[in-house]
Amino acid sequence: MFESIVSAVNNIVWSPLLVILLIFAGLYFSFKTRFVQVRRFGLMVKSLFAGNTADKKDRKGITSFEAFCIALSGRVGTGNIVGVATAIALGGPGAVFWMWIIAFFGASTAFVESTLAQMYKFHHDTGYRGGPASYIQHGLKMKWLGIVFAVVTILGYGILLVTVQANGVSSAMVNSYGTSPLLSGGVLAFILALVIIGGIKSIAKVASLVTPFMAFGYIILALVIVGLNYEQIPSVFASIINGAFGIKPIAGGILGSTIMMGVKRGIFSNEAGQGGGAIVSASAEVTHPVRQGLAQSFSVYVDTLLVCSATAFMILCSGTYNIFDAKTGEMLVANAPSLGNNYVGFTQAAVDSVLSGFGNQFVCLSLFFFVFTTLMAYYFYSESSIMYIFSLKKGSGSGKEKAVLWIYRFLMLGAVVFGAVREANVIWQMGDIGVGLLAWINVAALLFLCPKAIKALRDYETHLKDE
Repeated sequence: MFESIVSAVNNIVWSPLLVILLIFAGLYFSFKTRFVQVRRFGLMVKSLFAGNTADKKDRKGITSFEAFCIALSGRVGTGNIVGVATAIALGGPGAVFWMWIIAFFGASTAFVESTLAQMYKFHHDTGYRGGPASYIQHGLKMKWLGIVFAVVTILGYGILLVTVQANGVSSAMVNSYGTSPLLSGGVLAFILALVIIGGIKSIAKVASLVTPFMAFGYIILALVIVGLNYEQIPSVFASIINGAFGIKPIAGGILGSTIMMGVKRGIFSNEAGQGGGAIVSASAEVTHPVRQGLAQSFSVYVDTLLVCSATAFMILCSGTYNIFDAKTGEMLVANAPSLGNNYVGFTQAAVDSVLSGFGNQFVCLSLFFFVFTTLMAYYFYSESSIMYIFSLKKGSGSGKEKAVLWIYRFLMLGAVVFGAVREANVIWQMGDIGVGLLAWINVAALLFLCPKAIKALRDYETHLKDE
């Protein structure tokens, strides 16, 4: 009964209306910014290494590159491996095209939310903090809605989705090495504790070291696999384009699923509009708010156009996938019938096709790093939300705030272990409900506050002309 209720609510929150809203927002922001994600692509890369407003010893916030890495660690997760495989299984190769489209327009959404986060950040004893809760309160003058956003962030990202991420790692460890789920969860919790107890500086340092290595290492191996199947590249591109527009009969029969799966998986992966990247952006110390907006736009490109595409091309070039009817479950295309609907197995088999016997281990290790960095980002989102709530009563840095943060740390680490040893299907859906609600609230706020971000962009571009 409870599962049915949760599933029904999840279907309402993540209805096609939310997908339409996110696409509309991306289109609207793209036109309002005159496609800043294209015009200022060079500045996106340059903004990653933008200088802070103070020397290192006097720095109150993290660097733009550190903020980029933390946000990217939240975006690059299990969705880049399992999510992409699921999109192909239920939407066909054409789903990849729609993932690219949502990333392109989502980059403008990331720009707007991250620029606003910089404009409405507040100072905390640990540095700058903020995000959607802050710009909802001060920009829209809706303090109560800011509090709601902060609380849902703590519950959705900080507790519920944590269990699902941990469950994914423990399952992969069992499949690859036969490791006890309790041991996997305990090790993951211990390593995570070493990082999060050190606070924002520790998280930023680990993210800036691990995330680039993790993402680009994965991409390099994908390039090797695709390179060894180079003769398949033209047909792969053809299948993506044909499938995206329903040109072939089989693709035409699932065109609705193709678009929906591509858009939904793309949104889940790059998080544009959900507010997580904005929370991280508020903590960066840069010379102009727009610099951080540009940096976060680039993180959407890295997540979807590079990491997700790496998974997609490995699977499609190797032919290790099947296509199913999303409604009936009927297998429509059987390229690898032995894999059935083992979606993560699509990626594992793609690696095995070139490096025999290495697929399980590679995907397992990739998932471990992806989940570890994602959990760091989830903690950061929740920590900043707790600090926002205490800042409302001028309790920033107080003993009560520190006590609550310690309680939350233990709860999160406990959720990691709990998720590792238990099935988390219902919790996954509950977490999705929380994240979906955040997207509804955040995107609505962005549509109202967009003119302020546009004004900041015009100011920044004016200064560029004067330089």
